[in-house]
Amino acid sequence: MSGGAFGKCYDPNGARHGIPTFPWRYAPDGYATFRQLRARGLRPGGQPVAAQVLRPRFRRGPLVAHLYRIDCAKPVRPMTPGRWAALAKANAARRTCPSCRRDAGYVIPASLGMCVPCAYPDPPAPEGNP
Repeated sequence: MSGGAFGKCYDPNGARHGIPTFPWRYAPDGYATFRQLRARGLRPGGQPVAAQVLRPRFRRGPLVAHLYRIDCAKPVRPMTPGRWAALAKANAARRTCPSCRRDAGYVIPASLGMCVPCAYPDPPAPEGNP
């Protein structure tokens, strides 16, 4: 298992990288990324990063995905009515235009800072000869 990019990403004892490191898609069983834990209804639960997987890239640093132990993961906390209310309020604020104060029906683009009708008002009608 040594040679090229694969060998640079294989460090099961953590001697080179400080924590056990595996090539992309070669993590041993018992480890999962944050998203994989979430898909199983789990969360890291305060545990430190147990290992990592690296994916080499051309001319840039490698992609890193942190791995957590599945046996130490805890169940996701359920949403309470207060959390649902806070989430609804935050989403409503993201949809409200700061210029016209209307609910746009979509999340206001950060690049515009306001709803599309406020950012691009209708141009005046051209004055023509009757």
